[in-house]
Amino acid sequence: MPSPPVDPDVDLHDPRQRAELPRAPWATLGAISAGGMLGALARHGLSTAFPNGPGEFPWGIFWVNVSGCLLIGVLMVLITEVRPAHPLVRPFLGVGVLGGFTTFSTYAVDVQRAVEHGAPRVGLAYLALTLAAALAAVLAGVRLTRALTRRRAPEDAA
Repeated sequence: MPSPPVDPDVDLHDPRQRAELPRAPWATLGAISAGGMLGALARHGLSTAFPNGPGEFPWGIFWVNVSGCLLIGVLMVLITEVRPAHPLVRPFLGVGVLGGFTTFSTYAVDVQRAVEHGAPRVGLAYLALTLAAALAAVLAGVRLTRALTRRRAPEDAA
């Protein structure tokens, strides 16, 4: 019996699926990868600069996630409503840089660490506060950017 493919949705032994490989969007994947590296390095630097002990509220990663969500809201308005952007801007900045900067995995691990170290209230507060603050930050980024970039319509002369 042959071993299953690593990704069950892709079978490179199937000639039709293998033919898709050369058509992959390499420029987009490169932009995402480069941006992701930069975002992850920035997040790592900030988490190193603002460490937290087990059971302590992880303020560093909290503010990384909230600020990243604010910037995602700003970016999406700028590139979808204000000014058309190069096709690689969104993959590089949105998916790459800001996707690598914000982190659900560290967020989940920090919640688990707090609970395991006898601070379930800290874990629960972090869980709820991060979700609420991140969603509010995206909304604030969208609304603030729209307000700052809104062009005033000329008033009627009549």
